[in-house]
Amino acid sequence: MDKNILPSGIPGTRLLRGQPGFTLIELLVTISIAAILLAIAVPNFMTFVQNNRLASQANDLVTALNYARSEAIKRGVRVTVCSRSTDAACAGSTTWDTGWLAFVDTNGNGAVDGEAVLLVRQPLESSNTLRAAVRTRVTYQNSGFSGFADTFRLCDTRGAASGRAIAVNLQGRVSTTVGTASCP
Repeated sequence: MDKNILPSGIPGTRLLRGQPGFTLIELLVTISIAAILLAIAVPNFMTFVQNNRLASQANDLVTALNYARSEAIKRGVRVTVCSRSTDAACAGSTTWDTGWLAFVDTNGNGAVDGEAVLLVRQPLESSNTLRAAVRTRVTYQNSGFSGFADTFRLCDTRGAASGRAIAVNLQGRVSTTVGTASCP
């Protein structure tokens, strides 16, 4: 008997038996498993995103400080990194959330007085905070030494345990650790 002819004899139609597809039960089971996996994965993914954002912002500051240090040595002049109020002015504050800028500080006054601005970092994303313990700026001498030590605290909404501490020692070297004593 030909497969294309139904028992009733109507040519061109097929039997429903053997047709490919999914049953309603199979679809419901698949959707349930997907929902359970998403419920487990989404919170972990959010933590992953927050950790990467903090690491990226900490690396931005470390890069700016190392760049300023290398430019001070290369150019043979003072180079300052400060919290910014505009793209050409320092804020004069220990609050670095607004970003920072690096500039050649030939007269050593810690302010941009027509000197070359080397780097500008825009404000931090996602309401993260960056505070210096004491310093409003870090100035590198032509030897690469900063002469001052300070610790920056980078935090998000999770608090001090997941924050980053970025330390600048007297020699101008920068180090980063996970966790900080306090967050603003």
